[in-house]
Amino acid sequence: MAFESLVVSLPSSSLFRFPPNSNAGFIPPPAAGSTPFAPPIDIPDHIYHAFLDPRVPITIAAVYAVTAKALNAYNKSTGKKPWAISRTLAFRWFVIAHNVFLAAYSAWTWWGMLGALRRTMVSPLGPHGIAGFLDSACQVNGPGGLGNAVFFNEETNSWQSYALEPALGEDGSPSRFAAGRIWNEGLAFYGWLFYLSKFYEVFDTLIILAKGKLSSTLQTYHHAGAMMCMWAGMRYMSVPIWIFVFFNSFIHAIMYTYYTVTAFNIRVPMFFKRTLTSMQITQFLVGASCAMVHSFISYTIPVISGSQTEASASASASAVANGSVAAATAGVLGGVKGTYARRTMPCITSSGETFAIWLNVLYLAPLTYLFVSFFIESYIRRSNAASKRSGETGVNSAAARRLSNVQMAEKAGWEAAKNIEREVYGENNEEAVVVETSTSKSQLAPNSRVLRSRK
Repeated sequence: MAFESLVVSLPSSSLFRFPPNSNAGFIPPPAAGSTPFAPPIDIPDHIYHAFLDPRVPITIAAVYAVTAKALNAYNKSTGKKPWAISRTLAFRWFVIAHNVFLAAYSAWTWWGMLGALRRTMVSPLGPHGIAGFLDSACQVNGPGGLGNAVFFNEETNSWQSYALEPALGEDGSPSRFAAGRIWNEGLAFYGWLFYLSKFYEVFDTLIILAKGKLSSTLQTYHHAGAMMCMWAGMRYMSVPIWIFVFFNSFIHAIMYTYYTVTAFNIRVPMFFKRTLTSMQITQFLVGASCAMVHSFISYTIPVISGSQTEASASASASAVANGSVAAATAGVLGGVKGTYARRTMPCITSSGETFAIWLNVLYLAPLTYLFVSFFIESYIRRSNAASKRSGETGVNSAAARRLSNVQMAEKAGWEAAKNIEREVYGENNEEAVVVETSTSKSQLAPNSRVLRSRK
């Protein structure tokens, strides 16, 4: 079905090939200082490429999982006795520094991504309407402007563009210097560092283990899966990955600030903690849904007759769901007089992007299933209790029942979120660092959680 320039349909089956097309690769960010939108720090190309080798996340995830399993066995054998190092002053300050670093880094990443989004996202209320917005949100490479994107065509196995002057490099891949789209303007840089941060976050688990606690299977799955999902999003330049980088870094900035505050034994209102927990659960429910929607969206763009890719339009059209062309119309587009047609452009054009999207969706499926299960269980239990009370007190008004349903749903959602945390991180992992006493002794007390749910 179509609404103006928006088309919602099933994605082409050719996008679900496995393994994904390796030619739909990635490009490093511009060198620092090379363009007005270049990142503040230069990342050498060989390092950028090396860390996106699939062997890197696979190896680190495997080592992490095996190590967590082995240390779990060790903690069980010692009766969950905290390690000696966890009682030292150095360990205490390491935990504080760890939280401060991740809070500052996350805030910096969120701010950088916010700038990239402000420079590249087009308002749906602008002159090109929803098509202009979707074009800026769906296509990450090429110059800005409706129809100017550089995209990977699975049929021709090459990068293409409908622009009169495609922004392609000498090797035929997207130019790293084209301005106006989110990859060059920030995602290539901040997303890559965010991917690396998933490796560093395993220190959260090591901190828990050092205190004699256990790392659950779901916790190990959670961290290892985050590494692979971020790798896939960056390796294949899959557009929805910006959603996780932007929103997850925002929540992390708040989250690790909360850890830092509680580490100094400062009391935080329960409302704040409850809101933070709700945000953490919401991000994976909403994030997975938004990522999945990308595969089903297409939109129409104007194509100038005689452009570089109009000559190969028949080949690329088969890779586009519902790829019909409207009647040609005479007019002016971008200052160029000529004939143009309206062509349907899919939001997702490559098997690599599709692979990254659905890997993220599958990764989040167990957590989503657990949340829904806990919510239903809690809601039914509360509903039965409310019905019993209603029968005892004779409360039957429709208004009272509606209010009761809203309250039950809210409480059921909060209880489901808490149960998710318990399943992933265990029963007794809430800890805060107690401020050093006058006798210079320092230890950790069970008041705040060291580890929280992440992407």
